[in-house]
Amino acid sequence: MVLPTYQEAENIPVVVPRIREACPDADILVVDDASPDGTADAAERLGATVLRRTGKRGLGPAYADGFAWGLERGYDFFVGMDADLSHDPAVLPTLFGLVEDGADMAIGSRYIDGGAIPHWPAHRRALSRWGNRYATAALRLPVSDATTGYRAFSADILRRVHAASLRASGYGFLIELVYRVARAGGKIVETPIVFVDRERGTSKMNSRIIAEAMTFVTLWGLRDRLARLRPSR
Repeated sequence: MVLPTYQEAENIPVVVPRIREACPDADILVVDDASPDGTADAAERLGATVLRRTGKRGLGPAYADGFAWGLERGYDFFVGMDADLSHDPAVLPTLFGLVEDGADMAIGSRYIDGGAIPHWPAHRRALSRWGNRYATAALRLPVSDATTGYRAFSADILRRVHAASLRASGYGFLIELVYRVARAGGKIVETPIVFVDRERGTSKMNSRIIAEAMTFVTLWGLRDRLARLRPSR
């Protein structure tokens, strides 16, 4: 379990026990960006392993460091999820099961039958929907939800896509990872989730993160189209 954190001291004491309840055998790695509120210390008191990073370096590098840490230690399966209780730990056995049954990547999707985002205002729902539709169309991704952070992976696919070399630092990392798995021919499956807003702490989403993600998507999409237009030799 890879949980990137920044300023999540209020949520860690809740999410860690719920993960253990859902998946007693899972090892929990908290990748903390030097949270001044004591997130890392709280996670260690609960028995989680903590990877302490210097400074606020972003979601993408946190996941990349967490995956690299696990691959070096021989883990076979990985899950990435938010630490703010937006992702229900009760879904973990389903995600793990899909990967154990042969998926390279299992996505907890808000935008398939059974998925939902209750209580979101209309403008936020529209922004998320538009961003997903743009990314999936531009990159020809075989998924409905490319920006969800709730996913499971096989170690093999993380090695094949060289997860540590992904370029985006914010939520664009999540799109880039789906993109690389799809280009590598990985098997991607989706399962519905209900995404709920955090009750404690503040969201890390901002306009810079959104702009970075859309810029990368546009550049990757243009590159792919140019590659298809080049005559074969």
